[in-house]
Amino acid sequence: MTHPTAPLDATRTETPDGSQLLLDSAASLSYDPATEVDWDAPLDPHHFGLNPEWSTLYGTDLWDEMTDEQRVTLTRHEVASIMSTGIWFEMVLQQMELRDQYCGDYAGSDFQFALTEVADECRHSIMFARACSKMEIPAYFPRRSSIELGRIFKAVATAEVAYGGILVAEEVLDVMQRDWMRGADVLPIVRTTSKIHVVEESRHMKFARQEMRERIEGAGRLRRRMSALIIAIAANVIVSNMVNEGVYAAAGLDTKRAVAAAKANQHHHTLMRSSCAHLMEFLDELGLLTRPAMWLYRRVSMI
Repeated sequence: MTHPTAPLDATRTETPDGSQLLLDSAASLSYDPATEVDWDAPLDPHHFGLNPEWSTLYGTDLWDEMTDEQRVTLTRHEVASIMSTGIWFEMVLQQMELRDQYCGDYAGSDFQFALTEVADECRHSIMFARACSKMEIPAYFPRRSSIELGRIFKAVATAEVAYGGILVAEEVLDVMQRDWMRGADVLPIVRTTSKIHVVEESRHMKFARQEMRERIEGAGRLRRRMSALIIAIAANVIVSNMVNEGVYAAAGLDTKRAVAAAKANQHHHTLMRSSCAHLMEFLDELGLLTRPAMWLYRRVSMI
C-alpha cells in the first residue's frame, strides 16, 4: 500500500489484503442507525444512561447520598457528554482521514476503506446527536482551549500521530460501550447505539493499528519520541473532556464537590486503566510509550 505523503519503500512489509478484508467486513456487517434504533420508544424513567459502575461518582460518598432520580439523571448526562465528545473527535477524525487520502490511489483498498470509515463516522455522529436529543439533553462541548487544540491537530497531524489519536479515542470508548450494550438497566437507546458503535469501530481500530505499524516502520528514535508525546497530549485532551462538569449541576449536585469527588474516585480510575490496557500494550510495542507520554497518560488514569 502506498500513500501520497510517503515514497514507496521497496523494503517495507506490505499487507495488501488487510484493508480489503475490512471492506468485506463492512459490506457484510454494518448498521443503519435510522432503522436499527427504536427512536420512537418512550424512555423508561428508571433506566440509566450508562451502567452505574461507569459513572464518575460511583463508589463515592456523594453517590451514596444521591437519590435514585439523581443517579439516573447524572448517568444520562454523563453518557450524553461522552457522546458529544465523540461527535467532536469524530469530526476531527474525518478531516484527518480525508486529508490523508487526498489524491490517493482511488482503486486501492486503503483509500476505499478510509472513505468507508468516514461514512461510518458521519452516521455515528448523527446517531449520537439524535440520541442526545431523544434524552432531551443539550450538547456538551470541550473546553475552549481543547477545541482550538483539536483545530490544530486535525490540520497538521499526519502518519502515526493522526492514526494514534484516532486509535486512542476509539479504544477508550470501546471497553465502556461493550459494558453499556449489555446493561440490563441501561436505556435501550444507549444499548443499541453502543452495539452499533462497537461493531463498526472494531474495524476502524484494526485499520488505525495497521496504518500506525506501516507509517512508523523504520522511524528513528527522535521521531518515535515526538510522536509518542503528541499522541499522549491528544489522549489527555480527549479523555479529560469526556465528562463535562456541567453534568453534575444537571443532576442537582454541588459542582465543586462533585468534581473533587470524581477526581479522587479510585473506582473510576481503575476502570479507565483497565479499558486502556490493550492500547498501552500496543503503543509500547511500537516504541510510543515513553516516560513523558506515560506521565500524561497517568494524569487521566489511562495507565
